[in-house]
Amino acid sequence: MSDATDAVYSRLRGAGIVLPAPPRPVANFATHAREGSLLFLSGQGPQTETGHIHTGKVGPEVTVAEAYAHARLVGINLLAVLHSALGDLGKVKRVIKLLGMVNAAPDFTDHPRVIDGCSDLFVEVFGTAGHHARSAVGVGSLPRNITVEIEAVVAIED
Repeated sequence: MSDATDAVYSRLRGAGIVLPAPPRPVANFATHAREGSLLFLSGQGPQTETGHIHTGKVGPEVTVAEAYAHARLVGINLLAVLHSALGDLGKVKRVIKLLGMVNAAPDFTDHPRVIDGCSDLFVEVFGTAGHHARSAVGVGSLPRNITVEIEAVVAIED
């Protein structure tokens, strides 16, 4: 194992995170696609290892703190996809970009605080390589009424 690999998995253990099996796609798409040294991760939702899906509108039904936790769970699911695709999270050179979508009430404005759940996790796990560009937007609905969906672009090393 490389030093990068050891550091990433040590941080996961330190945070008490055990990576689940990657969630299966809910429609006709792949969980990831590679082009050169970039890995594009399809949007993931807040699904637990047991299959429970967090649903509802952020604002009137779901608090910012709850949605932050849902975004962190989405980040764990994205890590599971990364691990499955690469076999080794130490191959992550840098998280380049996240797009976070929040199923929010029309007057909700704290989208960035929600998506911080995933962003904070990536920095916690990858250190400076986890810092990324990001968009955090509110949407009128998401598939299966999930609270949060996040996709990512990651630079990788072989």
